[in-house]
Amino acid sequence: MKSPDHQALHDLQAWQRRMQQQPTWLNQIARRVQARLNALLPEKVHVAITAAIQKMVQGVLFGSTHTTQRPVLAGTLQEREARVRARIRAYRNTAALEGGVTGAGGFLLGLADFPLLLGIKLKLLFDIAALYGHDVRSFPERLYLLHIFQLAFSSQHTRRETYRQLAAWPETQQTVTAETFDWRTFQQEYRDYIDLAKLAQLVPVIGAAVGAVANYRLLAQLGETAIMCYRLRWFAEKGRIAGEADPAQ
Repeated sequence: MKSPDHQALHDLQAWQRRMQQQPTWLNQIARRVQARLNALLPEKVHVAITAAIQKMVQGVLFGSTHTTQRPVLAGTLQEREARVRARIRAYRNTAALEGGVTGAGGFLLGLADFPLLLGIKLKLLFDIAALYGHDVRSFPERLYLLHIFQLAFSSQHTRRETYRQLAAWPETQQTVTAETFDWRTFQQEYRDYIDLAKLAQLVPVIGAAVGAVANYRLLAQLGETAIMCYRLRWFAEKGRIAGEADPAQ
């Protein structure tokens, strides 16, 4: 029987191959459609949205007053991930409740879902990092969270590049800062990823159900991505993997 660590490593390597796959033709079509839609927006709108999301994310992610638990220093990978999955379930349920309430409140309250959900997602990442033993009071650790967020909510084209940055994190953190980070790509990819699900949340009658389901799935997606990203570091630090997996395998 395979040990828990062996199974976790096997699942990680399968995930690594998915992250490095070439975009499918459907991915490419969707990307071209989104690019055309984004091109319809005036440049000043893109600048305004990018600035708003940047300030929103930085306020939560890099704010000096952000409180989170201290890193958990002891525990096996299996023990840590049991706690992580319990935390994901709790945040997932909170996000579903929030989505249902804002979805039932009509257009204006539905718009409030965006910053509320963003805060829930980022707080979940803080908690997951601590459970894996990483101190998020450190700026590089918060930058790592930002890359996990982008990996979770991007097209396959951007996902491949973001994965490469995470797989080579010791080098990446030497060159990327909060100022040099590509915030425009971050906000466009995030909006494109959640647009269809969240727009349906603004529709009367069905908004509550759509909001609850969409938020539930988005938190599940983020949680699973975070688990794999921290497994990547866990096994790399133990010399079990070099940070890359052959996508052709």
